[in-house]
Amino acid sequence: MKILLTGANGYIGMRLLPLLIEQGHEIVCSVRNANRLSVTEDLRKKIEVVEIDFLDEVKPGLLPTDIDAAYYLIHSMSASTDDFDEKEELSAKNFNTYLAQTNCTQIIYLGGIVNEKNLSKHLWSRKNVEEILSDGPGHLTVLRAAIIVGSGSASFEIIRDLCEKLPVMITPKWVKTRCQPIAVRDVLTYLTGVLGKGECYDESFDIGGPDILSYKEMMLQYSKYRNLSLTILDVPFMSPKLSSYWLYFVTSTSYKLALNLVDSMRVEVITKDTRLQQMLNITSISYVQAIDLAFKKIKQNQVVSSWKDSMVSGRFRKDLKKYVEVPDQGCLKDVQTIKLKNPEQALENIWSIGGNRGWYYGNWLWKIRGYLDKAFGGVGLRRGRTHPNKIYEGDSLDFWRVILADKKEKRLLLFAEMRVPGEAWLEFDIDENNVLHQTATFRPRGLKGRLYWYAMLPFHYFIFAGMINKIANS
Repeated sequence: MKILLTGANGYIGMRLLPLLIEQGHEIVCSVRNANRLSVTEDLRKKIEVVEIDFLDEVKPGLLPTDIDAAYYLIHSMSASTDDFDEKEELSAKNFNTYLAQTNCTQIIYLGGIVNEKNLSKHLWSRKNVEEILSDGPGHLTVLRAAIIVGSGSASFEIIRDLCEKLPVMITPKWVKTRCQPIAVRDVLTYLTGVLGKGECYDESFDIGGPDILSYKEMMLQYSKYRNLSLTILDVPFMSPKLSSYWLYFVTSTSYKLALNLVDSMRVEVITKDTRLQQMLNITSISYVQAIDLAFKKIKQNQVVSSWKDSMVSGRFRKDLKKYVEVPDQGCLKDVQTIKLKNPEQALENIWSIGGNRGWYYGNWLWKIRGYLDKAFGGVGLRRGRTHPNKIYEGDSLDFWRVILADKKEKRLLLFAEMRVPGEAWLEFDIDENNVLHQTATFRPRGLKGRLYWYAMLPFHYFIFAGMINKIANS
């Protein structure tokens, strides 16, 4: 089958893509920016890529007409706290318009469980998208899931952050809300299992794991698995906004995502339907088994995707390309060079920078900068990196975003997503003479920006000089 995969850069899309290829399907990946599609060169050769922003005006002729089925995996919850529902509605309508120009017979949509009367704004939006897609050109198959648990998933990483960092928690009352978590492995099995099945056309199915747990129980079971001591004290007076700030400062989540998550956590998301499980003969794994699988992937450095790499986790919304050309005019720079004795090792060091490896010199200063950034509403350092030594364009790297990662040309370019009065780049480049050029570029915004740069100069003197020496000699 020829399949359109939207959200190919997303958490689910990146995991679904290789499975569909393995099954012999011809895949058309729809992305906002083709340069951001983080796949291997071998996989890239097997797919067709089209650039479509479903929030923009529809442009005829972008999609091939011979599409048989389409996956709708577009989500805007973490992009906004106010109008994400309007964006999701527009995106779904434009998707229908695009798909009307094809021969598509089935649309598969991954939504949320909407069995309660009083839904959150997020769940109402998911339900609204479902209704819009049902008016589309193909037969709609809806999979309604609760919390998805797996390496790199937002739910897993938030619980991981909380339990690993806080032995005692004072929590809001929503920790008693029940949900039915499902392993990402099972979600993918359902997504591939319904493809092309006529009995699944024009149907909606709840999907969940075998366990019904409160958020408190999920954290306690995680802590038990990890042999951590955890005491949870829930209080009735913590407001949703205060809860959101609590999640934002303690975990690696963005404030927008935290606010929308807290709003949804007050609603029970429990399945009332097991038809699909029986139809596809799927035995779902438990919550603890899902945690175990997640840690196995982490230990083996096999995390395929992470919500942290999503563009909405930082400052970017659209095109990365305009940041590839680092400006010269009106900029302040710190330039360091060093002759390399072992250029290949230095290149590996560059590709391993950040995350658990750190920044080679003055890591405590980087951490302080991360804490300050978080305090002023920035992303902080907690996003880390998805893989210890693989980098793709568009990936998050602590409080940087990867703009260009060309290992053949030995060049890595990062753009700062931290809160700064201006724009900042950090570039590593090894030339043909095996000289490493490390350049920090800052384009200040007014007097405030210039004062910031000069205030940071003493730290830059030690940090940047120490960093290039460690990269060259480690």
